[in-house]
Amino acid sequence: MCSSALRCLKTIQSNCLFSLPSFLSFSKRGFSVRSFGTGTHVKLPGPAPDKPNVYDFKTTYDQMYNDLLRKDKELYTQNGILHMLDRNKRIKPRPERFQNCKDVFDLILTCEERVYDQVVEDLNSREQETCQPVHVINVDIQDNHEEATLGAFLICELCQCIQHTEDMENEIDELLQEFEEKSGRTFLHTVCFY
Repeated sequence: MCSSALRCLKTIQSNCLFSLPSFLSFSKRGFSVRSFGTGTHVKLPGPAPDKPNVYDFKTTYDQMYNDLLRKDKELYTQNGILHMLDRNKRIKPRPERFQNCKDVFDLILTCEERVYDQVVEDLNSREQETCQPVHVINVDIQDNHEEATLGAFLICELCQCIQHTEDMENEIDELLQEFEEKSGRTFLHTVCFY
């Protein structure tokens, strides 16, 4: 695996909240990485838990930023959403939806079990064309700044270890078991095929 860059994909529900910047730490370490959401819409916290701000995946981060600025600058500054959107729009123009992506990856990382289930379901519903394996790994990480930062270091370390395996297919299960013991977190893993 050492000879080529590991092609990673990181998925979260909306491809928007605090976990998105963690992919910067991947690219800084030389990984080819992209991030996607799996939801039907992008949902950001609203004025109340039952009143989220809902956007289509075609909406740019800049449009979301301006919409929330207009709705309640104080609220969305205080809860960090405006800062997050400002940072996200410097990373890429808009969220991307996993189900619309037909690119091939070696590794897909999820940070929430329901997102893992959505990714596996989508991959298994696609017609297999190349039979190239893709490893789908989940480790639950709360979507807040502190957990996202800690989770990014953990996932980056895992990817570095995978990158340096001689035979990813035969070594990944043992590697994941080591990471479970080391981190105290449970990892889910399955192999799907393109």
